[in-house]
Amino acid sequence: MATPELTIMGAGIFGLSVAFAAARRGVRVAVIEARRIGAGSSGGLVGALAPHVPENWNDKKAFQLDSLLMSGDWWGAVAAVSGLPTGYARLGRLQPLDDARAVAAAQARAVQAAALWQGRAVWRVVPASGFGAWVPPSASGLVVHDTLSARLHPQLACAALAAAVTALGGTITLGRNAPPDGRAPVVWATGHAGLLALSQAMGRGVGGGVKGQALLLAHDARDLPQLFAGGLHLVPHVDGTVAIGSTSERAWDADDTTDDQLEALHVRAVAACPLLADAPVLARWAGVRPRAKSRAPMIGAWPGRPGHFIANGGFKIGFGMAPKLAEVMADLILDGKDSIPEGFRPETSF
Repeated sequence: MATPELTIMGAGIFGLSVAFAAARRGVRVAVIEARRIGAGSSGGLVGALAPHVPENWNDKKAFQLDSLLMSGDWWGAVAAVSGLPTGYARLGRLQPLDDARAVAAAQARAVQAAALWQGRAVWRVVPASGFGAWVPPSASGLVVHDTLSARLHPQLACAALAAAVTALGGTITLGRNAPPDGRAPVVWATGHAGLLALSQAMGRGVGGGVKGQALLLAHDARDLPQLFAGGLHLVPHVDGTVAIGSTSERAWDADDTTDDQLEALHVRAVAACPLLADAPVLARWAGVRPRAKSRAPMIGAWPGRPGHFIANGGFKIGFGMAPKLAEVMADLILDGKDSIPEGFRPETSF
């Protein structure tokens, strides 16, 4: 095998996305993963690519907007190269509005979206009756409908990315947790375990993990918008399932087991969408999501460690951020072009 020109540690969404971006530019890529593809939170169920609210604009929201707008073409390229589905579809999102205050806030955000979203998506307040029985109960009779939100199937997406990387001549090695000896740059995309290791190495906390639990139900709403109601994401997938997520836990006994918190989440999901009352449960999932101290992704050069880079901290928004993050990291590593927002840089956490 030819010596790699770039080594990626971690086969989650960030690692595989950076590997794909680099491989598309003709770079020999080697991905090394300690467990399996999508072993951490990237192997979850939900897959909601949903924007931050269009207000109090900042670099994080602008970066996410760019990434969401490029996602259709980017994930289309993954599917074309791999020959596998990703489950991507930009079908929008509905959010019920419970009172006059919520309606007023949503209408103000519609004005901001018109100014910020470049005319390529809309945030609008419309009657709930226009969406049939799928729409969540809304005390005001109104919902937010945004056309920027999209969905993909996390497990299908990771499998397609891995296949695309190998189709482009890259390699993926499982069961290792250390890069090979050599001079190739190394990208560390090792999830919450990587953030804990960084914290230990730096002698101060730069991030860690937050556990989440999610459900998968058998209900075919594949052509309908996702829902955000009662603090939950309800995401119809291309395979005729609906994913429900998620809990958010700072303390836990085991990182891969579900408990009564998930059962309570199921009850809330049925209250938000009564159509799901009789939908069988197909899967229960638990995993730990990497959360950087800043809550923004942590990407860029590893301070004080030449030739090493970090791509981590995709807490709740990793799949939505991945397309632009991957291209920005490839620009930095391969071309020396640095367009990383200041708040994303590792040194801001170190």
